[in-house]
Amino acid sequence: MGAVDEHKAHAPKGVKVGVVTISDTRTDATDESGKIIQQLLLEAGHKILFTAVVKDEPKAIADAVEQASWTCDAIVTNGGTGLGKRDVTIETLQPELDKVLPGFGELFRVLSYRDIGASAMLSRAIAGVYKTRLLFCLPGSPAACLLAMKSLILPELGHAVGVMGR
Repeated sequence: MGAVDEHKAHAPKGVKVGVVTISDTRTDATDESGKIIQQLLLEAGHKILFTAVVKDEPKAIADAVEQASWTCDAIVTNGGTGLGKRDVTIETLQPELDKVLPGFGELFRVLSYRDIGASAMLSRAIAGVYKTRLLFCLPGSPAACLLAMKSLILPELGHAVGVMGR
């Protein structure tokens, strides 16, 4: 067993997670990206303790993430990260981060570039620490959520939460 494997062996296997979808058009019934995120988390052995679909409004976004932080170790948002006037997730949440994980956004854009080409540079996906909770802000596209979850978030979620708990 290598040093990295040994380090990860002490990580929690199940993490308490909140999922927040940010959209002016989606509802609980039409939230494909939120459902994908939840399904992948559950299949990986994590627990969903909070879900919400909120409008692209700073107060609604901030309130949902704050509420999720009360019971969850990690929060995954999707939506509101584009270039549109109503896309305010990053402007709302980034100033609240205690620590930023620039590697998440960088790696996400590299992986996206392989799939969708130059338009990957338009992604403003970020991750960081929000009030001792791990926060990931993903685009609203189901394909983007699938990519981020499978390639980046799920492989490191338990490890990252474990490191934060030290």
